[in-house]
Amino acid sequence: MRHLLSVALVCAVLGLAALVAQTPSTPAQQQPAPTADPYANNANPGATQFPLAAPAGKDSNALMVAPPGATNQGAFNPATWKYGTAFNPPAGSKIWNPVKLKLMQGGKVTGGTVFSSTDPATYCAMANAGYDFIWTEMQHNDRDWGAAARMWRTCPTAKAVPGVRIAYTDEREIQHALDAGALVIVVPTVDSKAEAIEARNWTYFPPLGRRSNGGGQAFDGGMWGGVPGGYRQTINDNVVLIVMIETLDGLKEADEIAKVPGVTAVFAASGDLGNFSGYRQGTPDYERAINIVHDAAFKAGKRLCGPLAWRDRPDFTCFQAGSETAAIARGVAAELGPLANTQPKPEVGPYAAQK
Repeated sequence: MRHLLSVALVCAVLGLAALVAQTPSTPAQQQPAPTADPYANNANPGATQFPLAAPAGKDSNALMVAPPGATNQGAFNPATWKYGTAFNPPAGSKIWNPVKLKLMQGGKVTGGTVFSSTDPATYCAMANAGYDFIWTEMQHNDRDWGAAARMWRTCPTAKAVPGVRIAYTDEREIQHALDAGALVIVVPTVDSKAEAIEARNWTYFPPLGRRSNGGGQAFDGGMWGGVPGGYRQTINDNVVLIVMIETLDGLKEADEIAKVPGVTAVFAASGDLGNFSGYRQGTPDYERAINIVHDAAFKAGKRLCGPLAWRDRPDFTCFQAGSETAAIARGVAAELGPLANTQPKPEVGPYAAQK
């Protein structure tokens, strides 16, 4: 009897081993696919142990005492907190945003403006026309973030990366843009160092900023979820933050604005510096305003942006080009040449009154 039991036990063990060997690996053992849902990879309810959790019904005194093995010991203090390594980029990570790379190399960066369109086909045509990034206009246009997100996700790997001018320095505005996939953030009418810091805070994840890790289509594998090193780990090194100086207050604070860590470039607003100063381009007072912005960027070691018409102006290396409607008009005129606008003018009817 004892011999039979031993044989049965050996057979059972061998059978179990064979079953384990034939069982495919579970999803938990595989690398999860990138997803926009920040909770998608959480453990199944009831399947996780919490050995460091506070005892049920007791005060753990965690505010004053750290668990064994914690890096941050002693009383909790945000001012002295040592940020962890969980979201560090992998060693040797390289820049994957071509706009950031080009700016770092000192090249001239161009942004084509999508001003009025919400049509993904129009956006993608602009994004493949030769610009470095697309300046999706959200300050002076009435489109919503859903429309912007649809355009960006239609052709995320077009030649031009998705960028946006938000309406104002605001957590909701900037995080909507980034979570939808923007890689270039342009912030208008920055008047002070405090406002530049606020723009920086909502653009960057900790420890540099305060961006919330809330998900969005930027995290999807179809956009940036599959970038080398991971989106969350590398986006701080790849995002481009451009702050616009447009007012007299902004000019006064230009040096301090440009020095804010995380600001990639400073934009000398050609239209609104005239609007707020009361002088037109070419006049001494106007040119002084532009030169104040130039000097601030130069001293801070930041890139200097302006309209495409200034591409030969000294030290300017990033530019906003015209809108999609202007590009269509220019393209048709170039294509037709002398055949453009050669229709005969009737003597009567609605076309007779056209100029």
